[in-house]
Amino acid sequence: MRARAREGLTSMPGFNEIDRVRMPEGGTVNSGSPDGATRRKRTFSDRIPKSLLIVAALLVAYGLLVVWSAVQGSETYSFSRQALGVLMGCIVMLMFYQLDYRQLSSYTTVLLVINVVLILSPHLPVIGVESKGAQSWINVGMQLQPGEFAKITVILLDASVLARYGGRLDDPREYMKALGYIAVPFLCIMTQPDLGTGLVYLFIGAVTLVMGGSRLKFLLITLGAFVAAIAAVFAIDELMKSLTGEYKLLKQYQRNRLLVFLDPSADTSGAGYNLNQAMIAIGSGGLFGKGLLNASQSSLGFVPEAPTDFIFCVLAEQFGFVGALLLLGLYIALILSCIRIARNAGDLFGSLIVMGVVAMWLFQILENIGMDIGLMPVTGIPLPFMSYGSSFMMVNFALLGLVGSVYAHR
Repeated sequence: MRARAREGLTSMPGFNEIDRVRMPEGGTVNSGSPDGATRRKRTFSDRIPKSLLIVAALLVAYGLLVVWSAVQGSETYSFSRQALGVLMGCIVMLMFYQLDYRQLSSYTTVLLVINVVLILSPHLPVIGVESKGAQSWINVGMQLQPGEFAKITVILLDASVLARYGGRLDDPREYMKALGYIAVPFLCIMTQPDLGTGLVYLFIGAVTLVMGGSRLKFLLITLGAFVAAIAAVFAIDELMKSLTGEYKLLKQYQRNRLLVFLDPSADTSGAGYNLNQAMIAIGSGGLFGKGLLNASQSSLGFVPEAPTDFIFCVLAEQFGFVGALLLLGLYIALILSCIRIARNAGDLFGSLIVMGVVAMWLFQILENIGMDIGLMPVTGIPLPFMSYGSSFMMVNFALLGLVGSVYAHR
């Protein structure tokens, strides 16, 4: 009797539409049929994260507009190069989107080797290029920053390491092993040295450890050890200064940035000049800004590195508080879209990849905007989808493609 009643229910109009279940890996939907005979093939439209792409497109368009205004009259920066970076980024995004990210989960050692090779490549004598006190660039017909591209492999490496534990990492030896994998890219990038990028690597690793199910006790011990290590670096550096007459571990400009962060008014014509001019530019924008191409602080050269590190100052001066609020709204939409994709990912590896991308973008957004308004120390960390730089733009597009791959294979 019950079997006949169920047969009657399943034959009723509309039952199949109500009784749908989640898609299996094959990209089809079971529609109420017990034997799975009735299936709807997932369409191409179903595999595209539309909201994410719309937000990213708006960010890119906004960024191109601001960069175009920031490079007017510049002999150092070229808008066509930035546009080329966007075009190449779109191609890279499609390549990563077509990639089945699940195939990378078992290539932990390979990803580690790729990270080391990428980050250390600027030290090669033929192609390595030193710029602004850091050996961070290579010249292969065009100048590229391998440390930026390594952000992709760092995310994949950290995700592959933590995914092996199935969301529960409570063995101290395994936790130390995971920490070792995460620490390698940071140690390599510090040979350049590039502290800003190194902090991005560490934040990606920290978020991955949390989302990967590490015990709270292990995380707190690691945080305490990290703070103690920073204190030890300063103490040892002071000792070296007293013995040799100069600092050995931290370069003078790095110490100056920290001192300016603690007291922005300490040296407004020297180490604190950048921060002081950045805050003047932001404040002069007011509520609605001075208008496009009317950013006098940046266009007249008062704000150093305006198209790159201080692009937010150009935006705030031209479009004011409203323009800055629009940018923050787009970033919030970007982050929330990614978190939604991470929650609905088909496996832990995919979730960790997307959360690694979120960690990178979130850290760079907070650090870049924070340093412009005096809430964070000044570093060379660019603003996602906004700052000038073809390498960084291609990395952002690659990460979009990677998130899209996780969405398509959910």
